[in-house]
Amino acid sequence: MQPHIRAIVAASVHAFVTGRKVAGLYDQSTARHLRIAAEARGPHLQGYDGERNAKFGGTLPELRDTGADAAIHMEIEDDTARGYDRSSASHFTAKVADQMVQLYDHADGAWFTFEMQSAPPSP
Repeated sequence: MQPHIRAIVAASVHAFVTGRKVAGLYDQSTARHLRIAAEARGPHLQGYDGERNAKFGGTLPELRDTGADAAIHMEIEDDTARGYDRSSASHFTAKVADQMVQLYDHADGAWFTFEMQSAPPSP
């Protein structure tokens, strides 16, 4: 998977599992803070990747990244998501634990960890 797809998958999974808005994230593999936001309401997601000036979102199980014209299939059960990135033809598994998302990219055979920054609750 491309690094930006991993990041938006991690933000999306965190938003769906926790119900909290993602206001940014830290990619431990690249040691970079990324300007990615995501908000889930039920099965619907809207997000924005400020690094690429691109929107992403959709309705589970299908999400789209408009910046890369990529389609992502994702199913969530409890705190774990499993899915398929059609643009790279690779499977992934992501698990949420507090503010962290650990994503296993099956094509790369490697784990990637993302630390989420949640937006403050709405008044």
